[in-house]
Amino acid sequence: MSLETSFERRSLPLEYPFGISRGTTTEIEVVYVRIEDDDGTTGLGAAAPSTHYGETAATVAAVLPDLLAVVESVGDPHQLERIERRMRETVRKNPAARAAVSIALHDLVTKRLEVPLYRYWGLDPAETLSTSYTIGLDDTERMREKTETALERGFDTLKVKLGTDRDLEIVRTIRSVAPDVRLFVDANEAWTPREAVRKIDRLAEFDLAFVEQPVAAEDPEGLQFVSERSALPIAADESCRTLADIPRIADRCDIANLKLMKCGGLREARRLISAARAHGLEVMCGCMNESNASIAAACHLAPLLDYADLDGSLLLADDPVDGVPLADGRIDLAALERSGTGAGFGSS
Repeated sequence: MSLETSFERRSLPLEYPFGISRGTTTEIEVVYVRIEDDDGTTGLGAAAPSTHYGETAATVAAVLPDLLAVVESVGDPHQLERIERRMRETVRKNPAARAAVSIALHDLVTKRLEVPLYRYWGLDPAETLSTSYTIGLDDTERMREKTETALERGFDTLKVKLGTDRDLEIVRTIRSVAPDVRLFVDANEAWTPREAVRKIDRLAEFDLAFVEQPVAAEDPEGLQFVSERSALPIAADESCRTLADIPRIADRCDIANLKLMKCGGLREARRLISAARAHGLEVMCGCMNESNASIAAACHLAPLLDYADLDGSLLLADDPVDGVPLADGRIDLAALERSGTGAGFGSS
């Protein structure tokens, strides 16, 4: 068997400027990857690189020829473990680039087998959940308006970005218009440990599910300090990048937040979930601002998760790629009417 590979960069505008404690984004640049077999079946994946983790669309494009050369040299897309091992040996870093290839391979393999990815993994599509919808940092009134729009669209779980001197005001305002939704907040490393404990004490009165990444990833002792004193459960995101991080965070948080763009692929994501369970952690799968070309694959992990934060494609002004149905935010794997991950340009 021979495989043909290609990739392309594309810029996608966001529906609203997306603000977190580190800055605001108005568009993203993704890198689409295609892998085609002899019969013309094509697997689709995408990288959504983050500069916070040292990647850009340019760095992804720079290493993809080497990664795709591995795929072509192996030739058999079903040898997923061999390919991903050799990709890690070829490119040690650049997890988003490796994730794009991993997603495209899994899409191709499951299309060849004519099954959706969740069935290939032996998962029950009924054991799913809803994704949260993220309210990015903005002025407080604008965040209230975004919350009202999310409620109108049917979302029952909201994630609110914090990391300002008005965090309490923001949460109070959002709770006033969304009293019944499941709500959690994400500080994106913005607080000091003592500041985090003080703020969480105040935020706890608003019935929050948990607090995500309150302190810097480079401060594991600070994360432990907060976790031991927090009035709410703590999720680790920036502190949880790869499988090796799970034992390091296991006694310092309650929830491990994995992302395909951080861990480097779907097989690694499955290993990370298993390790987190073994350490007694709950598991969330999050995302960057992404296209359905990568979000769709992550949605197939839903039966293995406690929480899903897979709204990356929903935050785009327009996503050229279709994915897993997400009506009202529910990850509806059973409604998927195509094999593979469900990702495809238009009606392809």
